[in-house]
Amino acid sequence: MEDGSKVTRRTALRLAGGSVAAGGLVGVVGADDGLVGGDDERVRVNVGYRTAGGRSVAEDAAGTVIHDHPTGILTLEVDRKVLSPLRRSPGIRFVERDVELETVQTVPYGIERVNAPDAHAAGETGDGADVAVIDTGIQGDHPDLQANVGEGRAFLLGLSHGHWEDSNGHGTHCAGTIGAVDDDQGVVGVAPEVTLHAVKVMNSIGTGFTSDIAAGIEWAADQGHDIANLSLGGSGSNTLRESCQYAADRGMLLVAAAGNDGPCTDCVSAPATYPECFAVAATDENDDAASFSSTGAEIEIAAPGANVESTYTGGGYQTLSGTSMAAPHVAGGAAQLVANGYSADEARQRLKDTAEDVGLPETDQGEGRMDVAAALGV
Repeated sequence: MEDGSKVTRRTALRLAGGSVAAGGLVGVVGADDGLVGGDDERVRVNVGYRTAGGRSVAEDAAGTVIHDHPTGILTLEVDRKVLSPLRRSPGIRFVERDVELETVQTVPYGIERVNAPDAHAAGETGDGADVAVIDTGIQGDHPDLQANVGEGRAFLLGLSHGHWEDSNGHGTHCAGTIGAVDDDQGVVGVAPEVTLHAVKVMNSIGTGFTSDIAAGIEWAADQGHDIANLSLGGSGSNTLRESCQYAADRGMLLVAAAGNDGPCTDCVSAPATYPECFAVAATDENDDAASFSSTGAEIEIAAPGANVESTYTGGGYQTLSGTSMAAPHVAGGAAQLVANGYSADEARQRLKDTAEDVGLPETDQGEGRMDVAAALGV
């Protein structure tokens, strides 16, 4: 996706976001509804009529007919002085304000916990950074993701092709935590204007061969993507390790989930065990260690991973738990720093230096729980 089209799409979403209804209100004309005694001479109202005569009365009172609803309602702009006689007409069912409603966007607790809203308020969005989501794919037309999805590639069963749409949900969930758009709908990600690239290396049941995962990492590195999110893990292999080294040598920051083998000791999964990877453990809403999170000396940082709400296939949202959910928070935080000119190594160190110590052992939290606002100095 070219930058110009991306910006246009985001702008369109923002403009649209202000006009989407998210509920229903009924306000019959009365002393406290803003219609009687207001300062404006002209007001916008919805008028329900019960007869053809009532419709005619409403049309005659209107300065402008805005909508003619098939439900026996006219949306009108009228002079305030006609409201009382209009209300008393026997053919009129009701007169109500045409109220403005607001869309509802959820800020998941993890986004709050890593202080991403403070970064957003300071104008930090991750725009300009490229994150490869090496996973089950991404639902590219999800309303909260479509503005940010760039190119993609699938590597499955030794085959490489362009059909990278998510048939599982896991990759779409990770993508939303990294970069769901801030459009007053759904949820918002850590870096809401990052470009997300789908690298599909796992199938509909969430499994993939080491060789396919390695090929996906290598492809993403060859594209020059800044960050790879690796919410996957298992046994180590030379093939996987060398693909991580290949990507790191090309300037990519690999953010990897620690694994879900907890409670346990020294049980971090590959590729998070590799020094080329930024190993992420999971915390919960109280900044306690998530019971399932793998621990060990390799852990460098922690992020929320228990009961994380994010985007999901089908255009909806799901709450999932795992270090798979923690890693995307850190990938989003790294994207924010890369967008500000940090290299992969600098972003990794900065996130560790500014992490908040939440009182857990280093094997559980590394340097602490990520704080993206602190990392950005906002």
